[in-house]
Amino acid sequence: MKNIQVRFVVLLGAVSIIGIITVQVYFLMQAWNIREKQLHQTIVIGLGNVAGEICRLNKTTLPYGTPVKQVSSNYFVVDVSSVIDVNILEYFLKKEFSKLKLHTDYEYAIYDCHTDKMIYGNYIQADGADKPGKVYSILPKYDRYLYYFGIRFPALQSNIAGNMGAWLFFSVILLLSVIFFVYAIFVILQQKRGSEMQKEFINNMTHEFKTPLSSINISADVLTQSGIANNPERIHTYAKVIKQENNRLIMQVEKILQVARIEKQGIHLKKEPIDLNALVETVAATFRANSEAGMNIKTIAGDNIKPVFGDVLHLTNILFNLLDNAVKYAGASSSITICTIREAGAVVLQVADNGPGISPEYQKKVFGKFFRVPSGNVHDVKGFGLGLFYVKKTCEAHRWKVKLESKPGQGTTVQIRIPQPR
Repeated sequence: MKNIQVRFVVLLGAVSIIGIITVQVYFLMQAWNIREKQLHQTIVIGLGNVAGEICRLNKTTLPYGTPVKQVSSNYFVVDVSSVIDVNILEYFLKKEFSKLKLHTDYEYAIYDCHTDKMIYGNYIQADGADKPGKVYSILPKYDRYLYYFGIRFPALQSNIAGNMGAWLFFSVILLLSVIFFVYAIFVILQQKRGSEMQKEFINNMTHEFKTPLSSINISADVLTQSGIANNPERIHTYAKVIKQENNRLIMQVEKILQVARIEKQGIHLKKEPIDLNALVETVAATFRANSEAGMNIKTIAGDNIKPVFGDVLHLTNILFNLLDNAVKYAGASSSITICTIREAGAVVLQVADNGPGISPEYQKKVFGKFFRVPSGNVHDVKGFGLGLFYVKKTCEAHRWKVKLESKPGQGTTVQIRIPQPR
């Protein structure tokens, strides 16, 4: 899938998700408001009927207009213009709410004009049972009425939500669908990234194999020329080239197989005490001998470095991989410093170069399999992108911590922190 197609799919998916969520939230809020309005109207009708019953019982008339005033979202006051008996009030409340099928908790209080206070009445549960003697809240006064009672519905919002079960159910289904869609887009991007890495790996492998195979082919052509048997020195030279290039191919294949084994079987360690300073000196000397002239590898041995516990073969490979990586990107004439540093409870192995450095956007990716810092269409850096991947996996197997620090134009430093008892 091309980049423009992937961008289009992601953009279309994002717009679709935002649109779907917006529409769903809008309709959910509309449904909530409608249900809330219906519930408030039912409450007003019921309380108005209660006020009418009390006035008929007291042989008084209802005040002009509606006797019910909504003070807040769940608190109402009802003007009855006459004295209210608490038992009669509770009877009429239960009767009217039962008739209107209004099943929700409520508590009520009656205003006493002599004490200028709200006298708490009772708390009635949704099933009609009361909880006598338990004060849940102090209901506020309402200064515009003289004879009135206040009623609060503490579970009104829960009642609305309970009556919107179908809406909430479908909202959850929609949310799961959106999550699945987002996950599908994520998988597409992951597949695309994997495909690009695979393509890059194949290109790198082609370049890596092309040079030694070409050298072997040229040497073989020379050795098949007539009269070559009369020139033993020339035979020896081209035979040596074939041997070197063949070893180079074997090493490249071994790297690929090694990573495959790591992913399939893991890393099997044979741990033993290792003199880190001595190992660093040996690896540096070997690397200098096998590298081009002008290679400057400096070693700085830390004081009081006790033997570390690990697999000597894998630790040697780590050092060779780090040095090889530094040479590839910093150049054959670069300066590389390997040092060991004693810290509290650990030894730090550090490999630093003065190369071009790595951009911040790539620093977290360099330990990934097959990842190589992009260099455009120019294949001027050899390798498959497996060196730092091997370093990362080996350090994880040893439970060591590896960290990369780099600034463009100022070189790169890789640190491996090896825990050590004090």
